[in-house]
Amino acid sequence: MDRRFFVAGSAALAVGALTAGDDAMATAPSNARKNFGDIAPALADYTDKVLFGDLWERPNLSPRDRSLVTVTALIALYRHNELPFHLKRALENGVTKDEIVETITHLAFYGGWPVANTALPIARKAFEEAAK
Repeated sequence: MDRRFFVAGSAALAVGALTAGDDAMATAPSNARKNFGDIAPALADYTDKVLFGDLWERPNLSPRDRSLVTVTALIALYRHNELPFHLKRALENGVTKDEIVETITHLAFYGGWPVANTALPIARKAFEEAAK
């Protein structure tokens, strides 16, 4: 696929999602709107409507599977700032503590020991918070 077509199509999808409107999102500020909507309102809208409103709702992967894929990517790419949110979401979407720990163990060999060692204390904290 021609990259220009993909980028143009993605931009059109994002603009379409932004203009569609969503009463629920307008009444209850999302995490994106609370965290950075004041400085980057367009990014907050893309986060709400395209990422979580469209991509996460596609039918070919369950929310549970999307969470496992997302957690795996965040760990492997050393994106630990986003990891606590997505670990919580993974647990809410039915990924078990044992599955998360096994994923981290598996990634020690494919992503490297440092990414696994960094992910473990973050996971431990997410598990403790989920147990409250």
